[in-house]
Amino acid sequence: MRRGRADRLRQEDRRRFEKLFLPYLDAAYNVARWIVQHDQNAQDVVQDAYIRAFKGFHRFRGVNARAWFLTITRNTAYGWLNRHAAEKDLISYDEEKHAKIILMNEPEHNLVSEERKERLQIALEQLPREFREVIVLYELEGLSYKELAATLGIPVRTVMSRLSRARRRLREDFKGRDLEHGL
Repeated sequence: MRRGRADRLRQEDRRRFEKLFLPYLDAAYNVARWIVQHDQNAQDVVQDAYIRAFKGFHRFRGVNARAWFLTITRNTAYGWLNRHAAEKDLISYDEEKHAKIILMNEPEHNLVSEERKERLQIALEQLPREFREVIVLYELEGLSYKELAATLGIPVRTVMSRLSRARRRLREDFKGRDLEHGL
C-alpha cells in the first residue's frame, strides 16, 4: 500500500517536472551548443542537465523554471568543458554540419543574406565565452536582465555591461567583415 503511494507521488513529480521543463529543452540546447560548440556534445550536456534538474527538482521553488533550468544547463556545459579540456583540440567544428543562427521571423530579418548570417555566426563564435553566452541568452533566448543575472550568477549591472561590450565587439567585428567583403 505504502509503495503504491510513493510510486504515484514519483509519477506526479515526473509529470509536473516534464510540464515545467520540457518546453525549455530547445533553449537549453541552444545555450549548450554555443558553450560547447558541437552538436552531439550539446545534446549530451542537455540530457545530463535534464537529469540533474530532475534529481534536484525538490529544490526548485517555482519562481522561474526557464532561468533555473538554463542555469543548470550552463553549469553542466562548463563542467563538460572542464572534463573534456584535453580533448578540445581533437574535436573539429564543421560549420556546414551544425545549426545556423536563427534570426527572428520578422520580414526585415528574412531579407538578410545567407552570407551575412554566416559572418554573424562566425563573429558570435569568436566572441569570448562570457560575451557569447550573454548575447545568446538575451538576444536568442529572450531572457531579461534579471533572469540573466540569476542564470549567470552575476549582478544585473555586470549583465548590462557584458551585453553592451558584446554588442560593441560584434558590431566592430561584423562591420570590419562587411568592409572586407565590400558590403
